Amino acid sequence: MAEKPLRVLACGDVEGKFDILFNRVRAIQKKSGNFDLLLCVGNFFGCTPDSEWEEYKNGIKKAPIQTYVLGANNQETLKYFQGADGCELAENITYLGRKGLFTGSSGLQIVYLSGTESLNEPVPDYSFSPKDVSSLRTMLCSTSQFKGVDILLTSPWPKYVGNFGNSSGEVDTKKYGSALISNLATGLKPRYHFAALEKSYYERLPYRNHIVLQENAQHATRFIALANVGNPEKKKYLYAFSIIPMKLMDAAELVKQPPDVTENPYRKSGKEPSIGKQIPAPAEEPACQFFFDLNEKQGRKRSSMSKDSKVSSQPKHPRKPPQPPGPCWFCLASPEVEKHLVVNIGTHCYLALAKGGLSDDHVLILPIGHYQSVVELSVEVMEEVEKYKATLRHFFKSRGKRCVLFERNYKSHHLQLQIVQPGAVYFYVELDTGEKLFHRIKRNFPLQFGREVLASEAILNIPDKSDWRQCQISKEEEEILARRFRKNFEPFDFTLDD
Repeated sequence: MAEKPLRVLACGDVEGKFDILFNRVRAIQKKSGNFDLLLCVGNFFGCTPDSEWEEYKNGIKKAPIQTYVLGANNQETLKYFQGADGCELAENITYLGRKGLFTGSSGLQIVYLSGTESLNEPVPDYSFSPKDVSSLRTMLCSTSQFKGVDILLTSPWPKYVGNFGNSSGEVDTKKYGSALISNLATGLKPRYHFAALEKSYYERLPYRNHIVLQENAQHATRFIALANVGNPEKKKYLYAFSIIPMKLMDAAELVKQPPDVTENPYRKSGKEPSIGKQIPAPAEEPACQFFFDLNEKQGRKRSSMSKDSKVSSQPKHPRKPPQPPGPCWFCLASPEVEKHLVVNIGTHCYLALAKGGLSDDHVLILPIGHYQSVVELSVEVMEEVEKYKATLRHFFKSRGKRCVLFERNYKSHHLQLQIVQPGAVYFYVELDTGEKLFHRIKRNFPLQFGREVLASEAILNIPDKSDWRQCQISKEEEEILARRFRKNFEPFDFTLDD
């Protein structure tokens, strides 16, 4: 059975002309049928009075389609965007965030990068830096299974995008645009890349993501720059297209080359990248796997470790897991991790006791690499997560206990599956009976909701433990609980097997 394509609209700079945009969308849908998404790049807000926006913000008016927007490109519009993680701005209008990966329930993958390029420190809140682009590439491209993404959303054009292609009109792509975005597009290989800000429409001929006769064929990329909404020259500001998520497509169908395909604009003579100085990767730990001496008596079969080593000097897998763009309390390589709480380490994930747990065996499943949510996990990481979940269910059942798993993908930077998917932000619960509950978060969601429900009188009857900060114990007590959990869990530990 053939997959049903998603129908998507992309839009250039809205600049506060919300009524013009949404009336146009209504007219298109009335004529051509409903679309699934509207993606807005460039300046969503403008210099127009706020009265029009207030009607949408307060629910007087409503966007006719689920709309996703990028963040500020200047100081004046920063006030509309709160935080880096994204949020709902109004009903049906969602701010994606500063940078990241959005995965829809269909499997469609959209990478977004808000703001304009900045090479100066400190980086303004409406800009992105070389480190931002490098961390985004590292997070997404670090697995061997990575083949590209469906859509890339940026506000600035990529520099040099006009090379080998059709004329870009009045925009000289050798002078204008962002070299950082060129670098990002080279690594991510999006099937569609949308940008704006230049008040011009430019649909470039599709370009290759492989070197002919030297590399296996890969899908082509289509770059489309869109004009500003309601422009007097009537330049195109809305682009309609249909797309099947690449993960659902037949490989041969995916890599079919359009008849008008060109060389990659970011390469010289089709071989070397032409985007200038390479972006330096952020400082990283030297190895990709982390083996801690949790318990000398466990007899782990790690031939690459000496008895006292903390980190393997010769890891089995040379590929690094995704790294965080900054300090992270849950990345295993991070100095912020309280390693005495770590109770088990696999190849891609690890277990740690919760800080201020609801019970003595309240445990977290965490990926070793930096992933924000389950929907971002690679196949091999997800397989190990499932293995840990099944093992923990068996472990707790053997001790006459039940367990509940929950995840909050909202104002969290590192995935935490708590033991006692996709759209925007969400709350997910999984019971040991196999029942799964999913709630899409729209706004003002209580951060301690999962704990509050489990700690309530109706379930665990420990309401005083609804906030982890109010029930912390000493490091010595935490170490005792961690040793006890490791010992009890050892008979179920699949990581001991060769």
